[in-house]
Amino acid sequence: MTALQVRRMTYAALYLAIAMVLPFLTGQIPEIGAMLCPMHIPALLCGFMCGWSWGAMVGFISPLLRSVIFGMPAMFPEAVSMAFELAVYGGMAGLLYKKLPRRKWVTYAVLLASMVAGRVVWGTVRLLLMGLSGGTFTWALFLAGAVTNAIPGIILQLVLIPVLVMAMDRAGLSLNGPETTERFT
Repeated sequence: MTALQVRRMTYAALYLAIAMVLPFLTGQIPEIGAMLCPMHIPALLCGFMCGWSWGAMVGFISPLLRSVIFGMPAMFPEAVSMAFELAVYGGMAGLLYKKLPRRKWVTYAVLLASMVAGRVVWGTVRLLLMGLSGGTFTWALFLAGAVTNAIPGIILQLVLIPVLVMAMDRAGLSLNGPETTERFT
C-alpha cells in the first residue's frame, strides 16, 4: 500500500467519522436540523478531496452504518435510499473534479451536478423501494424530500463546500488528481 493510498484511507475514515457525528450537532436545532442535510457534506467533501471511489464508498456506507449504530435514519426506506444518493454525490464529485480544470466556477458546477444527480438517484431508489413494499411515492413527495425540505441544506452546501474545497486544495490537502494542482483563477 502506498503512502497516497494510506492518506486517502485516513481522510475517508475522517469523513466517515464526521458523517456519524455531524447529525448530532445539527440535531440540536430541531426546526431545521434535518433540513441541513448534515451527512451530505462529508460525502461530497470526500469525493472532492479523495476521489470518486472513496467518495462513493463513504457516501454509501455512512447512512447505513449510522442507521445500524444509532437507529437514525431509519434503515428502510430512508437509509437505503440515502446510501445510493450519497454514493452518487461522492462518486460524481470526485470523478468530475478530477477530470475538469481547477477553476472556481468548475467547483460550483461539479457541486451542482453532483447534487442534482444524487437527488434524482434518491428519488428513483425511493420510488423503487416504495413500489416493492406496496407504498406510494408521488412527484409531490419527491419535490418535498429532494428540494423543498432540503433548501437550508442546499444553501449550506452551496456556500460551505466550495470554500472548503478551494481552501483545502490551496493548502495541498487534495488527494484527487495530480500531485500539484493549478491554483484557482
